[in-house]
Amino acid sequence: MNENTKVIKGRTGDWEMVLGLEVHAQVASKSKLFSGAAVGFGAGPNEQVSLVDAAMPGMLPVLNRFCVEQAVKTGLGLRAQINLKSRFDRKNYFYPDLPQGYQISQFDQPIVGEGVVSVERDDGTTFDVRIERLHLEQDAGKSLHDQDPNATYVDLNRAGTALMEIVSKPDMRTSEEAAAYVKKLRTILVYLGTCDGDMEKGNLRADVNVSVCRPGDYEKFRATGDFKHLGTRCEIKNVNSYRYIQQAIEYEARRQIEILEDGGKVDQETRLFDPTKGETRSMRSKEEAHDYRYFPDPDLLPLVLDPAWVKSIEETLPELPDAKKARLQSQYGLSAYDAGVLIIDADRADYFEAAAKGRDAKLVANWVTNELLAKLSAAGTEFTNSPLPHTDIAQLVELIENGTISSKIAKEVFEHMWAGEGRPAEIVEKRGLVQINDTGAIEKAIDDLIAGNPDKAEAVKDKPQALGWFVGQVMKATGGKANPGTVNELLRKKLGVE
Repeated sequence: MNENTKVIKGRTGDWEMVLGLEVHAQVASKSKLFSGAAVGFGAGPNEQVSLVDAAMPGMLPVLNRFCVEQAVKTGLGLRAQINLKSRFDRKNYFYPDLPQGYQISQFDQPIVGEGVVSVERDDGTTFDVRIERLHLEQDAGKSLHDQDPNATYVDLNRAGTALMEIVSKPDMRTSEEAAAYVKKLRTILVYLGTCDGDMEKGNLRADVNVSVCRPGDYEKFRATGDFKHLGTRCEIKNVNSYRYIQQAIEYEARRQIEILEDGGKVDQETRLFDPTKGETRSMRSKEEAHDYRYFPDPDLLPLVLDPAWVKSIEETLPELPDAKKARLQSQYGLSAYDAGVLIIDADRADYFEAAAKGRDAKLVANWVTNELLAKLSAAGTEFTNSPLPHTDIAQLVELIENGTISSKIAKEVFEHMWAGEGRPAEIVEKRGLVQINDTGAIEKAIDDLIAGNPDKAEAVKDKPQALGWFVGQVMKATGGKANPGTVNELLRKKLGVE
């Protein structure tokens, strides 16, 4: 990566940004972390609330074993340390949508320790983001301010929902890297089945920590681990799209640079991103961890995991994105780019593999990642709901491979397939699209063309690139059905082009 891409030009010299993310991922579970209440999107207000979630007197939390299993699975997928002993703490703060007056979370003894995620930039280079920790915690409810001009309503449906907070080290240096990291993290979680990754519903959202420093200071920080080399950070809460993550970072870095260049001081605070205005605004001054008065939750015993149970979870892990990408490249001879596009979604990769059995894999990859992906994206449809089964793409490629149709005709066939006109072979037969491989018929079309254009035929000898005109005309004369390879070969022979 070109180091200059990290540099932000200021009035008083160059600056660099330093980024760390806290990603909140909702655990894929049918019930909450400490109660049996249902979890789901779209229920009416307060329809999924147990007495535990509402903090009724005498109600005790009971830990959801499945949520613990999902956290362990995620930790293993992040190549992280699984802590066999962890603890739940009370994080005390008072807010209308937090009926207990505290959030059950994990402070100094999280369930998952340090790990690492390998991330690819847009230019194909990679970088590692170190994971500091993953801890389990319960979500708060939601305050609704737009229901009544004089009152705030509270919906506790989300209260108690299990979240995994995945905290990174400050290893990202550009807004593009931060967005790429969240994309990669989301892909891993969806592969594992531990979070559905739905950012629109808020099931995956990021708190972005942004600070700026002078060139060279970050290297001093990495060498010493001393945060004094870095600037004061501000945290931007609950950003739920890749584009907003980038916009929030770019705006916030510029804001901090302007303050510092004007001789001011950046205040450590929590901010919100306003996507309409494309700017961040102050939410509250940042409370330090000790202000929350963490203490062990007296209603929950320390969580002790059996190593054999952790091992059994590890044995059920699916093939993860990095391993799948490497295998698709080696097994099918795909480029890093094509393999990267396919593994973004496990269903997409599965669709490709099913279609590629016994076929030209590179050709199948082209059809899946180009034409089919474009159609599905435009229709807002996933590969699991594709109107074209993988067998149709396989058959289309087979027709190209055996010379029944040309690549150009295949695009026409594909449009008819998408329109629901049947399987590729049926469409080719019904519409008379079989490729002309009969050299006699092609030769006649070429002879007629040369006879009608003697001057152009003579010119080709001096300007071989003019051959393209003849190819186009022959294809036109045969309705695009002539075998392009045969056309080229015969033209070169008849026109004396080497």
